[in-house]
Amino acid sequence: MSVESNQVEKVIIIGSGPAGWTAAIYAARANLDPLVFAGRPKSVPTTILPGGQLMMTTEVENYPGFPEGVTGPKMMSYFEQQAVRFGTRIVTDKGLNPDVSDPDDGHSYSYHDCKSVDLSKRPFVVAGEDDKEYLTHSLIIATGATANWLGLENEQRLARTGGGVSACAVCDGALPVFRDQELAVVGGGDSAVEEATYLTKFASKVYMIHRRDELRASKIMAQRALDNPKIDIQWNKKVADVLGDEKIFAIELEDTQSGERSTLDVGGLFMAIGHTPATEFLEGQLDLDDKGYLKLADSYRTATSVEGVFGAGDVVDSVYRQAITAAGMGCKAAIDAERWLGDQGIE
Repeated sequence: MSVESNQVEKVIIIGSGPAGWTAAIYAARANLDPLVFAGRPKSVPTTILPGGQLMMTTEVENYPGFPEGVTGPKMMSYFEQQAVRFGTRIVTDKGLNPDVSDPDDGHSYSYHDCKSVDLSKRPFVVAGEDDKEYLTHSLIIATGATANWLGLENEQRLARTGGGVSACAVCDGALPVFRDQELAVVGGGDSAVEEATYLTKFASKVYMIHRRDELRASKIMAQRALDNPKIDIQWNKKVADVLGDEKIFAIELEDTQSGERSTLDVGGLFMAIGHTPATEFLEGQLDLDDKGYLKLADSYRTATSVEGVFGAGDVVDSVYRQAITAAGMGCKAAIDAERWLGDQGIE
């Protein structure tokens, strides 16, 4: 690979969800001239999704400042416009300083992805596409975590078009389209129980679809599901298909023991089968937890196990996974990076 230029960036940000763009806004306003690798859409779940998980969300009603709600893609476009306004550069197929188009019209360029990083030398080396390498004094990793899906064609289509399929009950469960409906949650762990319990506040009934005859959730969480009169657990079942054109109206279930098929009428489907953090490209250079999430050296700050590298958003957060918490961490990461650079005498 060839080095893109002799310039050493003050900070490179990898990722373009709420954490990445917020970090870019704060870093740009601090005159750090941030460079962003926004990612490229791929089918591999551990790669960076440009715009983050909000690109799979049609309506965002719980982010302050949008009293009438806003679509996830439009919100991320607003974040990007604000970052670029203050001087953020983005690696794209049209150079590092693209014009950001109207959020309703889309981009006239394609983002570039980060292929790998080398944290064994300083300045750090970030390998992009087209065999180019970029040097940087500091690095903010905001690559997010991708929700695990069943991989069914109609599941993905309806999730992207607002057809009643989601991977976040807290994000979407209170939307009018799901209220007083019979809903389904796929999964049997603690997260699935939490999602199902949350949905009972709005749904008339919640089905938990679990492929085994016993929940994987902790005993106290499992009992919570069993005791809830609005939760109906469908044992030894898996979702074989998602039915619906513009909106889901049913799911086809398959018995995991007999193979028998049945149809369950539902007005919404929620995935609760885990998330995969986008950390594979790090190749073991930073400390990760047992689920693959980036570990922070201090829970109050964003520093990682390598000095000068910071983490923000869902790539370090397996608990909240909300746009607003990710944005808050992006702010913290930019401030931490600015202070670290100052301590190194890098202005």
